[in-house]
Amino acid sequence: MITYEEHRLRSLADEGRWIELLGAYRQARAAAVAFCPGEGGPGSGGSGPGGSGSGGAAQGRAAIATAPLGHLIAYAAPPEVAARLFDPDGGPGTAAAVTDHDAGPLWEVLATRHCWRRLAPLLGPPPVRRLVAQTRVLLGEDLSRDAEPDREGVPLLLEPWEAAGRGEGAPVREYLRDGGSRSALLTLPASREGLAPVELPGPGARLPGRPATRALAELAGWARAVCVRGPAPQAAAQLAPGRLVTGGYLPFALAWPALVQAGVADRAHGAAHGRLALWRVLAAMAGAGADRRADRADRVDGVDGADGADRVEVGALVARMRCFTWEDPADRLRHLHLALEDPATGLSWAVSGSEEV
Repeated sequence: MITYEEHRLRSLADEGRWIELLGAYRQARAAAVAFCPGEGGPGSGGSGPGGSGSGGAAQGRAAIATAPLGHLIAYAAPPEVAARLFDPDGGPGTAAAVTDHDAGPLWEVLATRHCWRRLAPLLGPPPVRRLVAQTRVLLGEDLSRDAEPDREGVPLLLEPWEAAGRGEGAPVREYLRDGGSRSALLTLPASREGLAPVELPGPGARLPGRPATRALAELAGWARAVCVRGPAPQAAAQLAPGRLVTGGYLPFALAWPALVQAGVADRAHGAAHGRLALWRVLAAMAGAGADRRADRADRVDGVDGADGADRVEVGALVARMRCFTWEDPADRLRHLHLALEDPATGLSWAVSGSEEV
């Protein structure tokens, strides 16, 4: 049932009264935070580390209460107004954090609606700027000259193998004005095309403690990840359901969309999270960032501030990498089965899992 307040807000949107709608959003968000005294804390409305400020439960309730209105503003308001969703100038508790979402994170909704040149002068909080910029890159925009360099060295232009993968499937959601979104379900393998019965060799011995294995496990938190010394099928044999599988080799570009989408853990995450996480995996596999600290005390937005990706090394790795995928009869709706072999080091990594969406 549509309430009087919902009807009023829709009328304001139809009339283009976006400043009033922004004020209503800020008022509702501040009220939701204030409803839980003692949980909000000073500055809890900001977009600080972790994306939700220091407010915890209060911030979560505020985000839920204002999500539909925030989505509408991010989608349909002029960028000069929509970008102010993340601006703390409205007072404590009024600004959206990077984790605020409805059908998807509000920053991703905004990023799908306007080019970087329109958004760049308007976005303040660094985590929001970074995620919006990475989303625009995923949408095909070249920001290599127009945006500040990424602090992990992730390119602000799709690499050729990423652009080829984007042609196979776009990981960024398509948002709707009144809420909801459309998104292709990118799985691996996507079909049996190009696959055949394969008898896997005996599993290779696991090599524990590899930075790339940890990064791969973080990319797809619902899947298992291993590293072995040996070719890709020996890594696959560690996680496959049996020795005889339906599988085959494929170019990395065909695996790229599913890997990026694997990093979109829930509606609070966007495709930018997936791309950043995948570059972390590839950088670790290529040797860049192998000495990163295991603790996360210095992370911002869930990302290390240590050594970044080396674009040349990652490109060379992708060029020589051999990728093997296989089916699992127990697969649920979302699944990922992939082994990645680096012939230069003799190491292979495998990631495998499935879940309902």
